[in-house]
Amino acid sequence: MGFFKRKDRSNGVSDIDEADLGVLLLQGEDMINQLAEAHTSWGLGTADRWDLDQRTGIITWTFADRTAAAAAQIIGSHNPSTSSWLWAWANESILAEMSRESRAVRDWAERHGQQALAEPRIQADAELAATLSALAVRITRATGFYRGTGSAAIPVITFGPVTLTDENGKTSTFKVDVS
Repeated sequence: MGFFKRKDRSNGVSDIDEADLGVLLLQGEDMINQLAEAHTSWGLGTADRWDLDQRTGIITWTFADRTAAAAAQIIGSHNPSTSSWLWAWANESILAEMSRESRAVRDWAERHGQQALAEPRIQADAELAATLSALAVRITRATGFYRGTGSAAIPVITFGPVTLTDENGKTSTFKVDVS
């Protein structure tokens, strides 16, 4: 599909706008690992359930003794049964405001000649879905990453600072800075 096409760097620019996808992928994978490690401290991945309200843009994780909530964006979804990836910006069931970061990935891809990343639907196994997720995390500089659960499509969600509320109503904020 041409995901790792090198860009001409004759102008000497070396920021994210000119980095090749191989470098961005490694950085994105590293960011996801850092985010996973940081967010496990408040329990990401161990909640009794999770919910995403598209109208408010808030993802909520519910535990027996607390909740965690954060502003969220839907990046895309992977459907293992059809081996496909659908970007959130191309999914009619996702509100436009919830796919802002997904559109940012598409816009970046179009600006940098990475047309394969700007296709609405991509044939993708789990490995390619993970690659697309890592690239999106890096391009958007996400500070939270969650791979949801689903019966058909598995949503990939990014999120910001997390507000933790204990059973007594006391709140605290958890924020990650990934370099």
